[in-house]
Amino acid sequence: MSSSALSSDNGLIFRWEAHRRRQLAIAGFLFASIVGHAFCFYMFQIIYPPAVALLPPPARVTVIASNTEEGRTLLRWIEAEDPALASITQRPPDAKNVPLPALKKLPPLISDLRVPSSQPPAPVPLARARRSPAMLGAPTTVTFSSELADLGAPQEPGVKWSASTREPPQSAEFRVAVTDRGLLRYCFLERSSGDAALDEQAQKYLALCRFTGSARENSATTKQLIWAMATFEWGNDLTMAPSPSSEAPAP
Repeated sequence: MSSSALSSDNGLIFRWEAHRRRQLAIAGFLFASIVGHAFCFYMFQIIYPPAVALLPPPARVTVIASNTEEGRTLLRWIEAEDPALASITQRPPDAKNVPLPALKKLPPLISDLRVPSSQPPAPVPLARARRSPAMLGAPTTVTFSSELADLGAPQEPGVKWSASTREPPQSAEFRVAVTDRGLLRYCFLERSSGDAALDEQAQKYLALCRFTGSARENSATTKQLIWAMATFEWGNDLTMAPSPSSEAPAP
């Protein structure tokens, strides 16, 4: 055995180290724990506060009474802003009540339990279409203004009017100048009928008119023109242009 082992026979078998001082380590851990708790409190209580569940407010009922001036004012405003008043159809005060026709009564609901006949049915009566009444003739008229009243009634030539379109023409007016002998000297179109063909035919019609009256007796002494207006009112004696569908197709 070595000398070191022999020297330790008088002592213990194991050698114990000297105890270290741990007071500062425990104090450091306590301080770190306090700092950590303070940091967690700051994080979860101040920065991220816990959500507080708020209870819903209790139900309330408000009664608008008419015994106060404020309540009556509010009720009048609600009645004025009612949209149902504007949507109701109101009859004018001067409208007359139109009586409605009486409705027919419904036939009684009775089931016919009879056996149908084996004979063929009777012939069905054919209702003939009623003929439309004949259209009354309304010829084209030509009226002259009162300046030509002294010349008497004109001798109108027979003319057949032919329209170039199927549109109804408007009244045409011409300013004419007639001599004291009843001859038409000038003719100017004042208002067109909308159809150039009818305007040309009306101008030829006026050129062929002759006036015979009392003014012709003084033709030796008076030589002046009488200006007047001639108006054409078109009737149903016009020959309308054929419709595009009835025209023959081009070869």
